[in-house]
Amino acid sequence: MKEEIQQKESQGYVTPYDFKGKLPWRQAVPLGLQHVLAMFVGNLTPILIITSACAAGGGAEEFAQIQVALLQNAMLVAGIVTLVQLFSVGPIGGQVPIIMGTSSGFIGVFQSVNQIMGGGILSYGAIMGASIVGGLFETVLGAFLKPLRRFFPAVVTGTVVMSIGLSLISVGVASFGGGSSAKDYGSLENLLIALAVMIIILVFKHGAKGMASSSCILIGIVCGYIICAVLPFFLSPTGVTADGVEYTKAWVLNWNKVAEASWFAVPQLMPVKPVFDLRAILPVAVMFIVTAVETVGDISGVTEGGMGREATDKELSGGIICDGLGSTFAAFFGVLPNTSFSQNVGLVTMTKIVNRTALAFGAVFLVLCGLLPKLAALVSIMPQSVLGGAAVIMFSSIVMSGIQLITSDKLTPRNMTIVSVALGLGYGMGSNTAVLAGLPQLVQLIFGGSGIVPAAFVAILLNVLLPKDAPKEAVEAEKQA
Repeated sequence: MKEEIQQKESQGYVTPYDFKGKLPWRQAVPLGLQHVLAMFVGNLTPILIITSACAAGGGAEEFAQIQVALLQNAMLVAGIVTLVQLFSVGPIGGQVPIIMGTSSGFIGVFQSVNQIMGGGILSYGAIMGASIVGGLFETVLGAFLKPLRRFFPAVVTGTVVMSIGLSLISVGVASFGGGSSAKDYGSLENLLIALAVMIIILVFKHGAKGMASSSCILIGIVCGYIICAVLPFFLSPTGVTADGVEYTKAWVLNWNKVAEASWFAVPQLMPVKPVFDLRAILPVAVMFIVTAVETVGDISGVTEGGMGREATDKELSGGIICDGLGSTFAAFFGVLPNTSFSQNVGLVTMTKIVNRTALAFGAVFLVLCGLLPKLAALVSIMPQSVLGGAAVIMFSSIVMSGIQLITSDKLTPRNMTIVSVALGLGYGMGSNTAVLAGLPQLVQLIFGGSGIVPAAFVAILLNVLLPKDAPKEAVEAEKQA
């Protein structure tokens, strides 16, 4: 054993808890794979939603032909942009343990753009054009982040991280029940599968050591696959709705999808021609400001939760620049904006695995999924209840990272006011969108998508407006006087 450790040291190997340095393949591959499993469905879902919305306005056949290419490109782009974020190319990339993917935060704005543009390929082209311009705009914001950093102290970024976690918990619970669109949503079978995955993860996380503990999410998900593969031998894979319509249960693995997928396909550049229209560009540009703030929160979350320190100016600036240019790059492949994935922030804060070699293997796996559709299909058939068993734990850990950030400074009355008002008014308003019904449509688009945007806005505003706390020395002198 001693000789094995010495051999590893001589080869330059590090622990999974060090960001830089290489890991043995047998460690790096499973640790990277669990990152892909955590974000795979979320990486594809926004494209499915927006292409379906655009197709409803016309050109359904045309969208059916390019949708597979768009999904394939989404995986390829996510892998490439993640590698840039991990290793950086000049000022592009923060060298932080972040996984990049297709953002769901733009869905509300893109749906509005689709309505304004009248649907069809033209609408999707306008979305791509707006994403190209918006990504460049965010890149400029990242380049000038240093003078703006004073607006993002720990109390603000911590509040943003908390709101990210809170907004994702409901998504995790929806998956826990089998997916809110499933006909058997909330069934006992889905709940038990998710619960079994959760228990397996907790057992390996806290009852095992070494790789078994570090790979607890992957082990739980693989066990979930096995459970779902075995269940049809004991339970019926179909059910009947109240209207008498037969359906396939959400936990059933669709092996036909894997069999029908091709082994290799070349990614298609510009499957949709970009259209540059101000009606799309202006609201999307505002959303890129919001996603820059969210990226600040995500990077702060992984550095605090995974590395036990605050993010540096260089990390934040490089991360946002990568967000922006990554989104522009994605648009040239017909893919929606690529931003930091909060799901994977939760995975990092839960496992403390920050090694970029491990995360890079996950990114390489995404690239392979973009080239090998059969491999992508195998991951895409994952039942929502299996993902939900892991997601609830991961998303809740993001909330805890936010609390760690907030409490890294003294909880003064001023800081407590910022957090309480931002989460109460900001997050509450964003998660109850009906309260914004009387406001202009642009305001509804920006603040009504999730609780993240209004909570961030209120936290930043209060941090600027509220008087700063008096220095400790001045307070003590006042008491003595």
